[in-house]
Amino acid sequence: MNESKSFREICQENGIAVTHQRQVLYEVMKSMHGHPSPEEVYARVKKKVPAISLATVYKNIHLFVESGVFRKMSMHHGSVRVEMNDEPHHHMVCSKCSAITDIGEKELGLVPKRNRLADGFLVERYSVDVIGVCAKCQMAST
Repeated sequence: MNESKSFREICQENGIAVTHQRQVLYEVMKSMHGHPSPEEVYARVKKKVPAISLATVYKNIHLFVESGVFRKMSMHHGSVRVEMNDEPHHHMVCSKCSAITDIGEKELGLVPKRNRLADGFLVERYSVDVIGVCAKCQMAST
């Protein structure tokens, strides 16, 4: 995800047709922090493009992910989440509210070393999930 490239350049490099809806969707997603769900993205995009459907948002998020514009996070946290941060990092996942927060590799003391693992498994990226209870949920339970 190159910040200096225009939406048109990114689409051209990834074989995506440029449309107004896709451009709005891309810009909204780039402005969102964290790991937005398609429903969260849809709520924001709908304010700018009232005629857009949730199905269109899902379809285009999948297109962006499949073409490499954005990355999909692990799906085992409930719904599909989109990875907005392209720096190497891992995730803290709240077991109560399912909030997902980035945590740097250095904070966990992890440094990926190998690109190939047992049986020739080719590593694309490392992803560690730290499961626990976020500060907000801890405060709510006291």
